[in-house]
Amino acid sequence: MNGARWLVQALAAEGVDTLFGYPGGAIMPFYDALHGAAADGGGLKHILVRHEQGAAFAANGYARASGRVGVCVATSGPGASNLVTGIADAMLDSVPMVIITGQVATSLMGTDAFQELDVFGMTMPIVKHSFLPRSVDDLPRMLRDAFRIARSGRPGPVLIDLPKDVQNGDASHLPAHVPAPVDAVPEAPRHALHAAAALIAQAQKPVIYGGGGITLGDAVDAFRDFVEQTQIPAVLTLKGLGALPAAHPLNLGMLGMHGCRAANLAVQECDLLIVVGARFDDRVTGKLAEFAPNARVVHLDLDRCEIGKLRHADVGVNGDLAESLATLTPPCAAQSRGRHAAARKAWREMCCERRRKYAARYDAPGESVYAPALLKRLSEMAPEAVVTCDVGQHQMWVAQHWRFSHPRQHLTSGALGAMGFGLPAAIGAQLALQASESEPAPVICVSGDGSFLMNVQELATVARYRLPVKIVLLDNQALGMVRQWQELFFERRYSEVDLSDNPDFAAVAIAFGIHALYVNRADGVEDALQQLLDTPGPALLHVAIDQAANVWPLVPPNHNNAQMLDAEEAVDEHVDEAAPLPAATNAQPSPTAEPEEARHALPA
Repeated sequence: MNGARWLVQALAAEGVDTLFGYPGGAIMPFYDALHGAAADGGGLKHILVRHEQGAAFAANGYARASGRVGVCVATSGPGASNLVTGIADAMLDSVPMVIITGQVATSLMGTDAFQELDVFGMTMPIVKHSFLPRSVDDLPRMLRDAFRIARSGRPGPVLIDLPKDVQNGDASHLPAHVPAPVDAVPEAPRHALHAAAALIAQAQKPVIYGGGGITLGDAVDAFRDFVEQTQIPAVLTLKGLGALPAAHPLNLGMLGMHGCRAANLAVQECDLLIVVGARFDDRVTGKLAEFAPNARVVHLDLDRCEIGKLRHADVGVNGDLAESLATLTPPCAAQSRGRHAAARKAWREMCCERRRKYAARYDAPGESVYAPALLKRLSEMAPEAVVTCDVGQHQMWVAQHWRFSHPRQHLTSGALGAMGFGLPAAIGAQLALQASESEPAPVICVSGDGSFLMNVQELATVARYRLPVKIVLLDNQALGMVRQWQELFFERRYSEVDLSDNPDFAAVAIAFGIHALYVNRADGVEDALQQLLDTPGPALLHVAIDQAANVWPLVPPNHNNAQMLDAEEAVDEHVDEAAPLPAATNAQPSPTAEPEEARHALPA
């Protein structure tokens, strides 16, 4: 029993069933212990990714889909440094993860040994805590604390940098691992709850602003009950989508830079903002000084540091969100029928009328594929699907047009905005669902041509484990979001956004042994989506879309959220004449000349 074997048994005792990694020199004893555990019938399943960033994002997707701690493993030096983007994403989006990296032997540390890197120092700003054991005797306390810290309070990543000699050290005297309980969440102070209820009682035009903390605090049911009982209109952040079902009549949609007009106008005009698990992110607020200018603020959050950080809270309620909402619901529901009932009813009706008036349209003219319509239709065909997204225009289209019914259906890189997130996160989500459900919901990765090539090698992981992930690749032959900003705010000086030399992505998928389809016409979308969903095992749908398509509405930089642009306004204010990218970038992808039965091409 050495340190590595003890660690493998301890991970199993923590309830870990799946971990993602890539072996190398300094982590070899751990991988040898994994092999021994497998031979002994151990329950740990290791998923071999094809790049360490893929391991971090897969563990991230596993944690987001399941609510459990995701675990990834890499060797020292470049293996560890390749994890950094995924660790940062977990930190900024509050995802519980434990990261195990190999390190050179303690006797070699500080000598510039082969593949030695100060991972402890390098990751310090992007983890909740770091551990560097110097002997096997440190392992029990460190592992127990690592999982406890990752889960407790506001979740996040924890690093264990594991020297090779500690992995090889004699651990026969160590006790069997016993997980530590999660730290208790404090109750909100009674005086704060009373003050919040009093402010809500005085409001005539209140709005609820819900964020990702609702999911992290297991407060989805309490949040929905609060909205239902108080009948107060609600807006949601990117990470809050699904906290209230998209079809709920009081859900005004996403707010912020690419938010719904009804949501942004409601926030700008409200007299009270009830903030639940949100943090006034700059993509939400626009020009912060002009955000909700007439509103007093009640801010409920588990993390005390977020209350008052960017916007003064007239009442801050720090504590368990579910308990706080449950305590506030009865008095606030009664107040909704009180002296301001008529004013609130008129406000609610106006907000709901705006929701109808500014609802998205899907009757785009022309023969080309309209991405919002495709995504809306796919959400109707696969309502239970878990969707992972990369970053860019397609990410915003998913947020605007997919009908989410629960926030764990929507996995996206929010605060960090990391391209390359979608495919490996889908791998993690698929494995999490397979571990917890006899008939898991489908997992769909929506990506763009720029993002997809960031971690395209993980198609090999999908193929190896025959994961039934469905990939929708929206290909506009450009870095779409950057191109849109260059069009609107940089006088169409298109700099390094040309992706006209993209490969034929369907052919790439086929090369990995994955079923692939291609569509470039609106009249082929329905059949394409049905074939995608009906395909057993993994499949990719390569969708050619118009390069000039933009995401609307848009709040320009240094503007408030009431100053949204749509396509017509953008033409008036920013674009005098149509100006496509240089001619070489206008070519659409075309199917390769392969047999119909292998290609499964749709009408071109």
